This record gives sequence, structure tokens and C-alpha cells, in this order.
Amino acid sequence: MGCGRVGASIASTLDEQGHSVAVIDMNAQAFRRLSSDFSGRRVTGVGMDRDALRQAGIKDAYAFAAVSNGDNSNIIAARVARTTFHVERVVARIYDPSRAAVYERLGIPTVAAVRRTSEAVLRWMMPPNAHVTWTHSTGLVSLVNVIPDPSWTSVPLPVVEELTGERLAFVSRLGVIQPARVDLVVQEHDELIFAVSGTDSLALRNVLTSAPKLEN
Repeated sequence: MGCGRVGASIASTLDEQGHSVAVIDMNAQAFRRLSSDFSGRRVTGVGMDRDALRQAGIKDAYAFAAVSNGDNSNIIAARVARTTFHVERVVARIYDPSRAAVYERLGIPTVAAVRRTSEAVLRWMMPPNAHVTWTHSTGLVSLVNVIPDPSWTSVPLPVVEELTGERLAFVSRLGVIQPARVDLVVQEHDELIFAVSGTDSLALRNVLTSAPKLEN
């Protein structure tokens, strides 16, 4: 739902990858943003309207993204897709960061554009740090992103896990995220992504923002 710049980009990308895609927007002119060879369905209508959703094929949908420019429209449409049509994977874009956590507790994953952009900018402006980027609705598991101190450069990832006592899941390197394989070592400007119990990032920050305590 939503054929602005974000919606058109998502729809065009999925279409190029061979997926069956339908796009809903109130303004038929918005479909001009789609790629010239877009082969998916275009539905002019309100994205939270059940008839428009049915016309778009919601009953057969595996995933639904609400990315219009209205928070209320996005969350209502996402909830209709989840609760009425039982779509397996639903996500909503939210501009107001104060609402994002509330909606996630309702079981709707959200992307808070302002908050995520601010966090990303601050993360690269500030000294090495650690912060929670995602927490399961139960609060039992979180993902913690860490930019380690430069002294960790060349340390093998298994050693990083040993020294931190936490599971290293992914490495973000030069804008590309990849699984944390045992044959990798930390490189300059890497961002390490850990899967941890609970929501506390303090222990990881304390370890990784200081020089590693390696055995001689």
C-alpha cells in the first residue's frame, strides 16, 4: 500500500525478482513512479479498504507492506491485513517514532523512518558504542549493533564471541550485511550485530569499546 518513492521502489524491486506484486494507491498518477517494465497489478483505492485489498489479491498474499505517507492509514491497513486476511508477514512504515513501539507491541513490525535515520546518523557520528536495534515483543531476545574500537581490527570473529560471551550473528561491512562466519576477522569500520538475551547492551559496549584483552 502506497506508491510513493519507497512503495514504488519496493514494488519494482520485487517485480524484478520475479514475485507477483500488487500496488494500491489512492492516486492513479502515483503509479508512474513504478519501473517502466513493471508487470504487477495496479489498484486505485484506499489501502485499508477491504474491497481494494481483495482486488489486489490480499487473500493469496504472503506479505503486505503499508508504506503510504500516513501513520494511521498504514497501521490500520497493516492490522486489517494481519487480523482479517491473516497475511503471514506484515510491516508498516511509521513517521512518529513514539508510536512505533506501541504498534510493535500489537504485533505489527514497524519501520520508524525518522528514528531509524537519526539513529543511523548518530551511530556514525559518535565514538564506538553499542545499542539495541531490535527487540522481540516478549523482550527475551534482542539484536545489538556495535561499532568496535579500532583496536579490534584483525581479531577473528570466534575470538570476538569468546571475549564478549555473546553470539555474533552478522557483520555489516561497507554497507553489505553478511552472516558472521568463523573465517572472518574484524575489519576497520565493521558494524557487529549480536543476538543477546534480554535488552541490555551495556556489557557488550564495555568490552568492545575498549582494547581486546588478548592472550600473549
